[in-house]
Amino acid sequence: MIGVALQEGADLDGFRAAVRRLAARKAPPESVSWSAAGESDLFGGGQGEADGAPPVGLPRALGELIRLVVCHSDCERYALLYAAVWRVLNGERALLDVQSDPLVHRLEGMAKSVRRDLHKMHAFVRFRETHDPDGTERFVSWFEPEHFIVEATAGFFVERFRSLFWSILTPKGSLHWDRATLTVGPPAQRSDAPQSDGFEAAWRCYYENVFNPARLNPKAMRQHMPEKYWRNLPEAASIAGLVQQAPARAREMIAREAAEREKRDPLKAVAAMAEQGPRTLEELNRLIAASEPLTPGADRAVLGEGPMEPMVAFVGEQPGDQEEREGRPFIGPAGQLFDRALGEAGIDRSGVYVTNAVKHFKYEPRGKKRLHKRPNPSEVKRYRWWLQRELSFVRPKLVVAMGGTALLGLTGKPLSVLRTRGPIAFDGVPGYATVHPSYLLRLPDEAARREAYDAFRDDLVAVRRLIVANGK
Repeated sequence: MIGVALQEGADLDGFRAAVRRLAARKAPPESVSWSAAGESDLFGGGQGEADGAPPVGLPRALGELIRLVVCHSDCERYALLYAAVWRVLNGERALLDVQSDPLVHRLEGMAKSVRRDLHKMHAFVRFRETHDPDGTERFVSWFEPEHFIVEATAGFFVERFRSLFWSILTPKGSLHWDRATLTVGPPAQRSDAPQSDGFEAAWRCYYENVFNPARLNPKAMRQHMPEKYWRNLPEAASIAGLVQQAPARAREMIAREAAEREKRDPLKAVAAMAEQGPRTLEELNRLIAASEPLTPGADRAVLGEGPMEPMVAFVGEQPGDQEEREGRPFIGPAGQLFDRALGEAGIDRSGVYVTNAVKHFKYEPRGKKRLHKRPNPSEVKRYRWWLQRELSFVRPKLVVAMGGTALLGLTGKPLSVLRTRGPIAFDGVPGYATVHPSYLLRLPDEAARREAYDAFRDDLVAVRRLIVANGK
């Protein structure tokens, strides 16, 4: 009997090295005894390329299956994988195509379980704000995976939260990121993670605002958010009340929509655009650029810019003089103030989408100057179809309305920014309402501007925390 001892956890490198040695010796599966033990470090370096064993050529599908199944918590995973490798090396190259084979069926089930665990960790990690001994802001989360997937998820979280200091603690290992280096650490205990933070109430408010009672399906909800994860999810405390209130809230939504439909006066320009049916953002932008301005005194359209499917899209009111001349949003004085606040809040401008509710600069000529003129509600509503189509193509995870015009464009209702300020939902899409940076520039004295700027920056910090708390 040949004994193979691998490291605890998902020892992919050790398994690969062992397979090379065993294949070189032509060792059948029944002659090999596998065990996972040794060092306490969950993510050790494996056994390497020991004994100079030659590489083993395997089908790509089997390589991908191995990468997933070594993360499974079943103690027989390595023996099962080697049995599959042995059969493939001995003539059954199409083994994985035989789904009725008991070994293939079991391995595919294990891989599916690992994929599901990876998805749940991506979806249900919730960060809470703490501070390191030196005062550095750090976001810490606690998660309980079923399998040894912690290291496999590292790239996902580094990519999404590259600009933050964060730690993810689990009973099977830990990850720590300092904006430059990822450190893989040992298992942790639940008591090592914070139980709450000062932002949790805002996160629950956000969750309650984006909850759609008309789409409530408790069975499907439990499938997508199993109850075993609830004790680590701050929003879980709101679920029972939301479910209880759902029927009444759904009836209110239906009645409100029926009343709105009766009031609605279809706009010919919007109807004509709808008939043309742009299928992509590029087609929509060409249509906007070629259309007659829907506000008098305007010249050319200023289109949105930024990545597709961003974490957040910022919707302003309308372009200004400088934006209209250069054809880009948020580059004038208000845009520069916006960039400054984004940087201080820890949000990368290049990673967000920016646009305006009204696409043209409405102004009044005064000699050589063009004075900004606020679009009226009917003009804003004419642009609403454009904005809705634009966001449906861009597909942001969160939409931030900056200013009353943006709120009107996103909701179709004249809402007070100061009373609405905070988490909100726009047609089922999570959102946040705040002031427009141009409002700060119009304040009469320096003290008022400084106070309003601090509040605006705090709103952007809240937006960033909503994204981080969501863990997506």
